[in-house]
Amino acid sequence: MDAALLLNVEGVKKTILHGGLGELPNFITGSRVTFHFRTMKCDEERTVIDDSKQAGQPMHLIIGNMFKLEVWELLLTSMRVREVAEFWCDTIHTGVYPILSRSLRQMAEGKDPTEWHVHTCGLANMFAYHTLGYEDLDELQKEPQPLLFVIELLQVEAPSEYQRETWNLSNAERMQAVPILHGEGNRLFKLGRHEEASAKYQEAIVCLRNLQTKEKPWEAPWLKLEKMINTLTLNYCQCLLKRAEYYEVLEHTSDILRHHPGIVKAYYVRARAHAEVWNEAEAKADLEKVLELEPAMRKAVRRELRLLESRLEEKREEERLRCRQMLG
Repeated sequence: MDAALLLNVEGVKKTILHGGLGELPNFITGSRVTFHFRTMKCDEERTVIDDSKQAGQPMHLIIGNMFKLEVWELLLTSMRVREVAEFWCDTIHTGVYPILSRSLRQMAEGKDPTEWHVHTCGLANMFAYHTLGYEDLDELQKEPQPLLFVIELLQVEAPSEYQRETWNLSNAERMQAVPILHGEGNRLFKLGRHEEASAKYQEAIVCLRNLQTKEKPWEAPWLKLEKMINTLTLNYCQCLLKRAEYYEVLEHTSDILRHHPGIVKAYYVRARAHAEVWNEAEAKADLEKVLELEPAMRKAVRRELRLLESRLEEKREEERLRCRQMLG
């Protein structure tokens, strides 16, 4: 084992356990770093707190993305690919580790996959929890202490070398991604791949919602984004209709109409969902509203009304047969 090396950072010591390959990678902003880690207490037993190999998945971190445990970016950028190193980090760097650990454990348990790529920073988050749900982490949160991190650097990818997740995009990149995701969703819908299409629409909605938080509610830029979100949400609802998720369609369309009561397509989509769950009066009311707002849709409305009457007649006939059988 090599002698401990100072990284010229207060409260951090590095010991190289296994040398890496080649030169130090180019850790530019947006690079994705993949690594395994083991976190231990500095006690005699070197008690293991977390181990990504036991969890079954390596960790990913995006350089420059304000990772919750900021010191990890510093540690990783001192390493070569395939290097294994042990880092001693003082309490000033480990205070938020219990919050990060909670997220990682939930991911390993399959509870919340999005938390594995934790990229929100701030000590204030610690005070949002009375308990973290894990006894050892509660103890660590109450009494912060130095920790040991054994890290194996597996891969460093430049931003152009991997598909970036939407949370990792800049505002300009999010806006550029939306029409691409929208178009891909439409293409998949036409191919009958409704689940994949709905995922594309959802991803585009997340991008726009994120952008919308930067704007003042109900002002022109916010409303422009809101219109795009409503269009995508209704496309998403079309996928849900195909997947027989009728009550979710009712929820989304009703939410849109509460805030924007003039959107014709929302009434039309909601009418179809009402019809599927036998809400006859509600379906007819929505179709009447469609005609009131958009008389040119008379043909489509008549078709839906005929379909509704036909299905209701089938249902009534089934009930009559059931009654006869019971009486017989």
